[in-house]
Amino acid sequence: MTVYATFDSPLGELLLVGEESATAVGGTALVSLSLPGQKGAAEVRDGWRLAPEEFEEITAQLRAYFAGELTCFSIEFARGAGTDFQRRVWRAVEEIPYGRTATYGQIAERVGSAGAGVRAVGTAIGRNPLLVVRPCHRVIGADGALRGYAGGLPSKERLLGLEGALVP
Repeated sequence: MTVYATFDSPLGELLLVGEESATAVGGTALVSLSLPGQKGAAEVRDGWRLAPEEFEEITAQLRAYFAGELTCFSIEFARGAGTDFQRRVWRAVEEIPYGRTATYGQIAERVGSAGAGVRAVGTAIGRNPLLVVRPCHRVIGADGALRGYAGGLPSKERLLGLEGALVP
């Protein structure tokens, strides 16, 4: 069953969507975390159950992250989302340390898609359904400039500022 909750963050009200899972901490695997006004954001659908109690561990981690007390999330993501290429890109993004950035070109190299693959990497990153916890905000342009972010560049800049990452 699909469950959801909202979380009041410094970026606005986040929408958390999950699938009940016997193996997940708290019983829910995260499917989506959307920022307000995000391009392609999840929307609550008929049949979904409001269940904030299912997201207590996730919201505790988000609270600690936004307070500057957590640098690495420990959240179970639902399996099966995205193409094989997108999942490879998302795994590479998950490896960018807190407070650091990587370029789209560096991510393309890590997934074996250097050169022309930079655009495909950007597209895959743009389809990341787990903003904040899968840190696509840490990916910047080759010139150090902030480029695309589904939650908007002000949110990307705010997240990088929170982490102390160098923002040009």
